[in-house]
Amino acid sequence: MNPLIWLVEDEASIADTLIYTLESEGFEVCWFSLGQPALNALAQSQPELAILDVGLPDINGFDLCRQLLARRPDLPVLFLTARSEEIDRIIGLEIGADDYVAKPFSPREVCARVRTILRRLQKQRTIQSQDCALALGDFTLDEAKAYVSYCQQPLALTRYEFLLLKTLLLAPGRVFSRQQLMDTVWAGAEESLERTVDTHIKTLRAKLRSINTEQSPIQTHRGLGYSLGLKA
Repeated sequence: MNPLIWLVEDEASIADTLIYTLESEGFEVCWFSLGQPALNALAQSQPELAILDVGLPDINGFDLCRQLLARRPDLPVLFLTARSEEIDRIIGLEIGADDYVAKPFSPREVCARVRTILRRLQKQRTIQSQDCALALGDFTLDEAKAYVSYCQQPLALTRYEFLLLKTLLLAPGRVFSRQQLMDTVWAGAEESLERTVDTHIKTLRAKLRSINTEQSPIQTHRGLGYSLGLKA
């Protein structure tokens, strides 16, 4: 079956062009002109990727992304927007989007970015399917299930939180610069900002602290980056 792509875009002319290009490239497309119907459809449909317009009439695209990822944390998201300011790119990436395209854009560029995202995810899944659960100090990492526990309690992680924590766990004590983490965790993303790393580190620390307030496994190395220490 062809990969199912959701397109949430209120401008019919833009939607028609994207639908034609994506279907010509072998994708199946489901179009929503509003955000709420997409949320309602998530219980019955499992898209491979969602393309979201930021400026929807009924719900802000960023809010729509948050709600979709709350229900499907592994759902890849590509933003379309007429706004190209850095703050908008930051917000989109920090809430879990995979990429960001500013209007006006080439429909073939959007299609190429969709293929890049899906190819990257398939590669990650192939690698994870070959791995087994590892006990790493107070952590247990199961890459095949995209699962991490801390102090014997499961962590509810977004996809990028999982990939970031996995990267740190597999190289305990190593100091990763922000750029190294961007290249590893957000590899292939056309739009990426180092502040994204800081935000995800902050949310990871909060989730770890909610389980154990006496330990701080993730260490900041001022001017250098981050590392994770494992309890002996």
